[in-house]
Amino acid sequence: MSLSRVVLVSVQAIFNGLACTPPNPTPQKLRYHTEEMYILQIAPLIFKIHQIIAYLCAVFEVLYYLRAVIPVPSPFPPVTNLICPASPAPGSSAVHLSPSFVVGVVAVVLGAYIRLDCFKALGHLFTFDLTVHPEHRLVTNRFYAYVRHPAYTGSLMLVFGLAFSHLTRGSWLTECGPLRSERTALVVWAVWWLWTFCVGISRADAEDKQMHKLFNEEWEAYAATVPWWFFPGII
Repeated sequence: MSLSRVVLVSVQAIFNGLACTPPNPTPQKLRYHTEEMYILQIAPLIFKIHQIIAYLCAVFEVLYYLRAVIPVPSPFPPVTNLICPASPAPGSSAVHLSPSFVVGVVAVVLGAYIRLDCFKALGHLFTFDLTVHPEHRLVTNRFYAYVRHPAYTGSLMLVFGLAFSHLTRGSWLTECGPLRSERTALVVWAVWWLWTFCVGISRADAEDKQMHKLFNEEWEAYAATVPWWFFPGII
C-alpha cells in the first residue's frame, strides 16, 4: 500500500464527513413529507452511518499502511488480525492504489463540493429533513441553475465514489474487512445505490410539489428553464 493512497483515503473521508454533516438543525414543526415510508425518512441517519464507515475505513487503511512500513511484531496478535486477518507476505500489499479507487476519490470530492456549495447557497434554509421556513425563497443560482436538486446530485456522487473506492478490489474493506466476498460487496453496492436513488426521487418529487405550491408561476418558469432533477440531459 502506498502513502498516496493513505493521503487520498484520508482526504476522501474528510470531504465525505463535511458533506454528510447537517449545516443546520431541523425545525421539527416546519417539516413536511413526513408520510413517506420510514426506510426513506432515515436518510439523515444513513448519512451519519456511512460517514462513520468512511472514517473507519480510512483509519484501518492507515493502520494497514503503518503495519507495512513499520513491521514490528505485535505483542497482541488479535490486534494485528483485526487490521488484516489475511496478512500478505512481506513486500506485498493486498490494499493498493487502483484506478477505481482514484475515480471514487474524485467523485466524493466533487460530490462534497456540490453539496457544500448548496449549503452555502441556501444558508439557514438547508436542512437534512424537508422543511419550509416562513421566509423561504426559491434559489435558482449556482448549481441550482443547472439542476433543480443538486444536493441530491452530490449525494449520488458520494455513494458512487465510496462504493468505487471501498467496494472494489484493492480496498481494506474487500481485502481485509467484512466484505471480502465479491458477491457480498456487489449486493451491498446495489442496495446502497438503489436506496439512495429512491430517496432522491421521493424527496425531489416532494420538494417540487411544495415549491410549486409556494411559488407557483415563479417555480413554473424555473422548472421550464431547468427541467432536470439531478444530471443535465439524463434525469
